[in-house]
Amino acid sequence: MARLPPLNALRAFESTARHKSVKRAAAELSVTPAAVSHQIKALEDYLGVQLFIRHNRALELTEAARSALPKLREGFDSLANAVERMRAHKGMGQLTVSAAPSFAACWLMPRLHRFFDAHREIDVRVSARLRQPTAGGRRTFAERSTLDAWLADSDVAILYGRGDYPGLRVDRLLALSITPICSPKLVADPAHPLLWPRDLEHHLLLHDDTGALYDGVPFWEVWLEAAGVSGVDVSRGPHFSHAMLAFESAVEGHGIVATMPVLAEADIKARRLIAPFEINVPLESSYYLVCGEEATGRQSVAAFREWLLAEAAREPAGELPAAGRQP
Repeated sequence: MARLPPLNALRAFESTARHKSVKRAAAELSVTPAAVSHQIKALEDYLGVQLFIRHNRALELTEAARSALPKLREGFDSLANAVERMRAHKGMGQLTVSAAPSFAACWLMPRLHRFFDAHREIDVRVSARLRQPTAGGRRTFAERSTLDAWLADSDVAILYGRGDYPGLRVDRLLALSITPICSPKLVADPAHPLLWPRDLEHHLLLHDDTGALYDGVPFWEVWLEAAGVSGVDVSRGPHFSHAMLAFESAVEGHGIVATMPVLAEADIKARRLIAPFEINVPLESSYYLVCGEEATGRQSVAAFREWLLAEAAREPAGELPAAGRQP
């Protein structure tokens, strides 16, 4: 390989030739005009070839300079592309995901092994994060504050909300709905079987507080209103800040919870939980994948986004797994 002249000298020549001005080249390279002139003189001495014909107020490229300039520009473009490839590869090695705890535990983790298998070069770090609850009608403010905090030290965030996050890349993952779910033994309770929604008045209500905390309306109130059921006291029963905690209580047969069955998929398929009623009520909120616009160009983020959207697309929109339906 031929010995190359100093890179700084080549940069000084390329910039001066492009601008046909030492002064403009100096401003572009953040050096003094004298430094540019020195680099060009050193390059001419190194090559033994004159590159510029110097007039009083202008520079003229010699034939040698004109013939070399296109290839030199091409070379600098190739160097810039190579540097970007190296920078992108540096970001390929690690991906940090902040996610709502119940989504992370109940939906993401059972699927994440498929991403590991497809992208062994990416070191994934999942952080289950708490978010600010809605207070005094400030839902949008609470969601954005949560996102800003999560994305400050994560590449992507997955949270429950409405998706109105200006300035961020937002992808809706799941169409969510709620319905009551419980242990099969509750449905078959000889004293008070769960045959109709009005039978709920004989059972302990468990509360997944996701709706109350982040939408300002409890899930039980939403579902009972849609089902046209009155007379059920929704003020009673234990409350859980995360859906997965309510699932555990329901599996043990402690009561029945109005929640998002998509998160209870494993328990429903295993028949640890069932949905006694056919009424599924759609939610306005959903789970969203969110990241900064600048992060979308990183290969690790792009790979995770593509995989996650494909996984979410496999979910039947707003439906229960077939094993959970009860006649």
